[in-house]
Amino acid sequence: MENLLLGIDIGTSACKIAVFSKKGEVLAQSSQEYNIYYPKAGWVEQNPEEWWNSVCLGIKDCLAKGNIESSEIIGIGIAGQGWSAIPVDKDGNCLSNTPIWMDTRSKDIAARIVNEIGADKIFDVAGNAFLPAYTTSKLIWFKETMPEIYNNTYKFLQSNSYIGMKLTGVMTSDKCQNYGLHFYNTKTCTYDEELANAMGLSLDKVPDIYQCHDIIGRVTKEAAELTSLAEGTPVIAGGLDAACGTLGAGVYLPKQTQIQGGQAGGISICEDQPMAHPQLIFGPHVVPDLWLLQAGTVGGGGVLRWFKQQFGDEKSFDELTALAEEVPPGSDGVTFLPYMAGERCPIWNPDAKAVYYGLGFDKTKGHMVRAALEGVVFSVQHNLKVAEEAGVNLRELDFRAMGGVANSELWVQIYADVTGCRISVPASDTATTLGAALLAGVGVGLYEHFEEAVGETVKITRVQEPDMENHKIYQKSMELYLELYENLKHTFSKDFSQM
Repeated sequence: MENLLLGIDIGTSACKIAVFSKKGEVLAQSSQEYNIYYPKAGWVEQNPEEWWNSVCLGIKDCLAKGNIESSEIIGIGIAGQGWSAIPVDKDGNCLSNTPIWMDTRSKDIAARIVNEIGADKIFDVAGNAFLPAYTTSKLIWFKETMPEIYNNTYKFLQSNSYIGMKLTGVMTSDKCQNYGLHFYNTKTCTYDEELANAMGLSLDKVPDIYQCHDIIGRVTKEAAELTSLAEGTPVIAGGLDAACGTLGAGVYLPKQTQIQGGQAGGISICEDQPMAHPQLIFGPHVVPDLWLLQAGTVGGGGVLRWFKQQFGDEKSFDELTALAEEVPPGSDGVTFLPYMAGERCPIWNPDAKAVYYGLGFDKTKGHMVRAALEGVVFSVQHNLKVAEEAGVNLRELDFRAMGGVANSELWVQIYADVTGCRISVPASDTATTLGAALLAGVGVGLYEHFEEAVGETVKITRVQEPDMENHKIYQKSMELYLELYENLKHTFSKDFSQM
C-alpha cells in the first residue's frame, strides 16, 4: 500500500483536488467549479458551502479516477484564496456568504480606520496597507452593517480553515493566511490585541494560530461519509494559495522567487527577514521562519484567454502565440495595459482600465497578442521595481515560473528578457495543490523537512536565459508602459456613462 498525499486548493472559480505520490507524481486530479456572486456594485462574494460541496465531489472524483483506496491517503493539506471573512457559529454553521478578495464594499470603512488610527501605525504591525480587499475592514463591515450576524459569529475563518473545519470540526487559523488581518503582527506571527481593540474588534472572534504544517485534527465520521475519505485521516492547517503554490514551485530558501502566471499574475519573493512595502503584499511563508514579499496583479493567463475568446477565430493558444513570435520585442510600439478588472499591486486602482496603445493600419493580430503578453510581464516588472525600493536586489533572485503561463516558452522568454534574469520552470502544472500536499507530507512525517519534500517532488524541466539586447528594448517599452498609466490614471476614474 502506497503512502499518498491529498492537496486541496480553494480557488476563485473552482476548487482543485489532486492526489500525489511521495515523489510528487499526480495520480489523480479533479476540478469542480462554483459560483461568484455580484449582488451590488463593489460586492463580490461566494458561498463557502458551495466550496465544501465541490470539495466533496472533487475528492470522490479523484479516488474513483485514480482507483485509489482512501486508506492510502496519509495526510491532507489545504490551500485557499486569501482575504475571506467567513462567519461561523459555535456549531460550525456558516452564517453568510463571504466577501472575497475582489470585494470592495468596505472601502469607506477602510478610509475611516486609516484616518482614525493612522496608516503608519497599522503598517508597522501588519506590514500591509489598510485596504478594503483585505479581511480586516470586512469584519468591521459585518459588525456595523450586519450586527446580528456579527454577534452570532463564534469565529471568522479563512477559505482553507473553513474546509479544515468541515473535515475535522476544529476551527483554526494559520501563520501564513492570517496576514489578511491587520491586527496580526506579520513579523512575530501573533495577534496585537491593542490594535484590534482600536479597530473596534475582539480577538475572541478569531481562531488560535497554527503552523501551516501542523496537524489540526482528523477527518470526522461525518466528513468521511461525505467525501469517501478514511475516518481519522490527518488534516494539516495549510495556508494561502499563492504561498502553497510558491512552495510547490520549489521555493523554500531565501531569494528564491515564484512568478505566478495563472488566471492572474504576480510574484512571491522569499526572504529570511521581514521586508515589507505599502504597495505590495507581505506575510509569512508556509515554510516556518521565512516571509514572502508578494504582488498580485489582475493580468495573467486570463488576458490571453479573453483575447482568444473574443478575437481568436478558433485558434489555439499555441497558434496565437505563434503569431506573436513573428513580431519583434516591443511589438513595434504597440503597448497593452492589462488592467482587465482594475489593478491590484502596485497601483491598487480599481478604476484602472485595459488599454491598447499604438495601433495602426500596419499592425496585425500578432502585434496585439505579443503586446498582451508583454503587458502582463510589464505589470509584474512594475512590482519588481517597487520591491527594489523595499531593499530587494533583483540580481540575487532565483526565479521559478508556475501556472499556465509557464507552459509557453515565448511568454517565459519575455519574462526573462524584461527582467534580465534567468527563469527556471518546474515540471508541475499543479504547484498549488502540490504545495498543500507537501505541507501535509512534512506534517505527518512522510518527509523529514522541507528540503527533502522539495527535493523529492519538484524537478526543473527547462531554464531560459535572458537576451540582453532584447532587455535593452524592453527597458524603453517599460518606460512607455509606466508613462501611459500615469497619463491615463485620472481619466480612468471618470464616469463616462453619465455623459
